[in-house]
Amino acid sequence: MKKVLFFMIFFLAFLSVAFANGYLIGDGDTLQISVWGEPELSAVTIVRPDGKITLPAVGDVMASGYKPRELAGKLTEDLRKIVKEPIVTVTVTGITNNKVYVFGGGVPSGVHNLPGRTSLLRFLCRLGSFKSADLERAYIVREGKKLDVNFYNLFVKGDLSKDVMLKAEDIIYIPDNELNKIYVIGAVNEPKYVFYRENIRILDAILEAGGFTKFAKENDVLVLRKKAGQTETIVVKTKDLMKEGDIKENIALEPGDFVIVKEGIF
Repeated sequence: MKKVLFFMIFFLAFLSVAFANGYLIGDGDTLQISVWGEPELSAVTIVRPDGKITLPAVGDVMASGYKPRELAGKLTEDLRKIVKEPIVTVTVTGITNNKVYVFGGGVPSGVHNLPGRTSLLRFLCRLGSFKSADLERAYIVREGKKLDVNFYNLFVKGDLSKDVMLKAEDIIYIPDNELNKIYVIGAVNEPKYVFYRENIRILDAILEAGGFTKFAKENDVLVLRKKAGQTETIVVKTKDLMKEGDIKENIALEPGDFVIVKEGIF
């Protein structure tokens, strides 16, 4: 019977470590402390705001900042004074210290609690709209290091090889896409900026701006583009594109382009 219990304890310990691999215990977490063969020394306890827990015969012990396996080792040493060869397991049964931080302007900044193990993709799905976000420049900071994660390929292109598991205290930077705006002005019904996206073309941008007004000079549309500190002017004949199918006129746009639709009386 004792052998069965012994192996059960080790099995539970294995599951505990596998579940919380790399997880750091924090304030508010619920811990199940089990001392094999010593039920009076076992306890379910919550980590206090000062990071400590209180256990029978041991007293106050710092738990915050330790991994479950590390805390089990610490408690094992403390209990050697009163128990011969103690076997201690620490299981995290309730997590409240699973916070990640989001900032950058592309989405609302804030602190988010993760419901257990959460991948980056699942987390992004919870954040809502990314219309104003520049996912190409987004990144994660973990323990002071920048992780090489391509948010755009993951979220937009569905490349699951770019997905990663988030960890407590991760910092997620998602900037706004101010640099990715394309401005459509002049003789269009709704002059505005549109956000750059892969393969957006001039006709797409004009349609998003409500299309041409009746005074638009459709064969005299200008695209102003900055290149190496210089402004390049491209003349586009969109009338030929729409009426004659001249596909070469439907040029691809770039971030920062200005599309100017000239206006004429006739």
